[in-house]
Amino acid sequence: MCTANQRFGSVFAVTLTRRRVVLTGAGGRIGRAITPLLPANWDVQGTDLTAIEGISTLDISNPDACRAVFAGVDAVVHLAAIPDPEASWERLLPANVVGVYQVAQAAVSCGVRRLVLASSLHAVSAVSDQTQVRVGDPPRPGNLYGATKAWAEALGAWVGATTPTSVVALRIGYFSPQRPDAGTVPTRELSAWLSPRDAAELVRAAVEAVGLTFVVANGISANRYRRADLEETMQQLGYRPVDDAWQSP
Repeated sequence: MCTANQRFGSVFAVTLTRRRVVLTGAGGRIGRAITPLLPANWDVQGTDLTAIEGISTLDISNPDACRAVFAGVDAVVHLAAIPDPEASWERLLPANVVGVYQVAQAAVSCGVRRLVLASSLHAVSAVSDQTQVRVGDPPRPGNLYGATKAWAEALGAWVGATTPTSVVALRIGYFSPQRPDAGTVPTRELSAWLSPRDAAELVRAAVEAVGLTFVVANGISANRYRRADLEETMQQLGYRPVDDAWQSP
């Protein structure tokens, strides 16, 4: 259990010391790419199911383990999940359903100021390609993976409405460390591309934005043609993407 000092200490830690941020799923594709790009004044603790150099072990389905790691931190950025649109219910259940619940509950229990949840544009993937998706669009998943991300958004809305912990749910698009090749990658994915440096900027904005209770944000780069609208995300979070899938390096 988090003590009273642990529950409320993080509020003051931001101004007195470096901002303490826990990153779950730090060993995944996005986590590995963005960790070196996060603000230098953050004290980032990367966690994953299996420990590797610089990343500690955390089983997000274990509530006691989550509380032990989250004690006294300012923000939790929850990336850990099964990121497979073709995954079965049996594969998705432990991390994408139970795990996100345990992370949210532990964050609330420890008085974490900001919980950032990795949702996905798969939460609205059944929306026609002819329609630009907006942050106010209700979930319309085209697969079970997207449905678990809709669950994460609903969970975040509940936390934001009923506890002091504020939540930002990021509908992350087509993340790729390299600029996609317009000649081989479908336009749907090009228009949803999120670069590593823009992903790091998105996480920075989601953690540092103030005056929020619950926000859904679109997570793509500043692409010339955009699968998802960025206006509200940029206004609400102060997100400033710079990369464009159609622009030559």
